[in-house]
Amino acid sequence: MAAASPARRAAVEGLGTAALVAVVVGSGIQATELTSDPGVRLLANSLATVFGLGVLIALLGPVSGAHFNPVVTLAAWFTGRRTGDGPALRDVAGYLPAQTVGAIGGAVLADAMFGRPLVHWSGHDRSAGHLWLGEVVATAGLVWLVLGLARAGRAHLAPSLVAAYIGAAYWFTSSTSFANPAVTVGRAFTDTFAGIAPASVLPFLAAQLAGAAVGLGLVRVTFGRPAAVAVGGTAVPHGAQRPAAPVRPVEERTLPS
Repeated sequence: MAAASPARRAAVEGLGTAALVAVVVGSGIQATELTSDPGVRLLANSLATVFGLGVLIALLGPVSGAHFNPVVTLAAWFTGRRTGDGPALRDVAGYLPAQTVGAIGGAVLADAMFGRPLVHWSGHDRSAGHLWLGEVVATAGLVWLVLGLARAGRAHLAPSLVAAYIGAAYWFTSSTSFANPAVTVGRAFTDTFAGIAPASVLPFLAAQLAGAAVGLGLVRVTFGRPAAVAVGGTAVPHGAQRPAAPVRPVEERTLPS
């Protein structure tokens, strides 16, 4: 597969993030319409996210790396900036806005599919210290996993393992594991089960950045300094740069969710 251009990689990141948010928000709306039980709603929402994320990473990873998550992109750039194994700054500059715009578009698309107002700010307040801690934990685990898979030569397991981690984090974190700044911004545009009030967004973003820093620390403690990292994201850094051996790892995650 020929290497994709920077513009194509950024476009794929935007499309993948849009699809991910459409899955998250759409499944939340569907679950709300089918049941009043909050546990069943969360179960349906988390299962749809697990399946959707796994498919998207497997499909789009060879093109862009399937980050779909600004903290994954930044973490991959940070760890690979000296060795040249991570995404270049021009990719970071293209990925981050594409992921954010894609997330907003995905939320609007989900609302449109269910006949809801295309933009309706969420009223779901998520302002509490224990929720911010949950975001730190969820994001740290995601970054640890994504970069750790690459260091351990298990990158080819990323579609299943990253999706499985996000599904688990829905349940073991108090915040239900957003773990993704772009997805957090997108979910503010929909007043549904999966939404987040605009006033709650900035503290969530701060917690996610703190979690990314913790995750990088965990990678360093666990695996030491990188030698020759084969990838810069959850799949491959720029598509065709995949090595002959199956060593490809996002989100994040990013986790999203």
